[in-house]
Amino acid sequence: MEANLGTLLTETRNSRSADIDTLPTEQMLRLINEEDATVAARVAETIPAIAQAVDAIAERVRQGGRLYYIGAGTSGRLGVLDASECPPTYSVPRDMVQGLIAGGDPALRVSEEGAEDSRERGVQDLVANGFGQSAGLDVLVGIAASGRTPYVLGAMEHARDAGCLVIGLSCVPGSAVEQAADLAITPATGPEVITGSTRMKAGTATKLVLNMLSTGLMVKLGYVLGNLMVNVAPTNAKLVDRAERIVMEVTGVSRERASGLLREGGNVKTAIVMAARGGSREQAEAQLQAANGVLRAALAAAPGTAA
Repeated sequence: MEANLGTLLTETRNSRSADIDTLPTEQMLRLINEEDATVAARVAETIPAIAQAVDAIAERVRQGGRLYYIGAGTSGRLGVLDASECPPTYSVPRDMVQGLIAGGDPALRVSEEGAEDSRERGVQDLVANGFGQSAGLDVLVGIAASGRTPYVLGAMEHARDAGCLVIGLSCVPGSAVEQAADLAITPATGPEVITGSTRMKAGTATKLVLNMLSTGLMVKLGYVLGNLMVNVAPTNAKLVDRAERIVMEVTGVSRERASGLLREGGNVKTAIVMAARGGSREQAEAQLQAANGVLRAALAAAPGTAA
């Protein structure tokens, strides 16, 4: 595998940028931008696979499973980024979506390049973070732009042996990551502007796919009403303002009333049900619980809302 590394799609030279070091600055940047513009189309080609992944992940998370991302270098950092943004955006438990990177948290800032070469460390990191403790319901997304990172492959093989769903996200069709997955997502972004610099087009594609996976999951779980993040945690001034505006938008109440409902109800969904039905916090919480936490279902019998 190592001997053929130079033949990988992500490692081949891009003929369009062969003389990039001789170009005027603006022309150089336009070239980079033009190459970046091709990424969305490559991701669009994989949407059927992404849709299958979202449905499969949601089914397992509803039953108590968790979503894990694992990768090295840029791939690992993007997975950790996506996972870390789920709790503040959707108020989900911190262990529902987890991101693991070869070399651990220090590698988020300082690359530990050798860490990606160990299959065993991939397995160890999964085990140390509780993967597989949810009766086979956990899901692993192995992320590797090149499709051949040993750290990721070791983790994927362990997850499959544990009877868990394994999704492979890479940018090289036919790669080892694609073959090791139950479900493969492979946006073929092609040669990079700077040869082998997969933090560029491949990294952009990875970020787009991860956005779809986590956002799609949260929509399926009922954490969104329309396009409003009704599960947002109002933990800072910006998010308090957003929470108030969401309550105002859905119910039509004033800013002052929305603020009071949030203080009384403790969160956006409870505040909205209280405004819609005129009941207490306890009543609103019971109605949401009966609707499995899905606000749209809880509001179905509540007249006078804008939802």
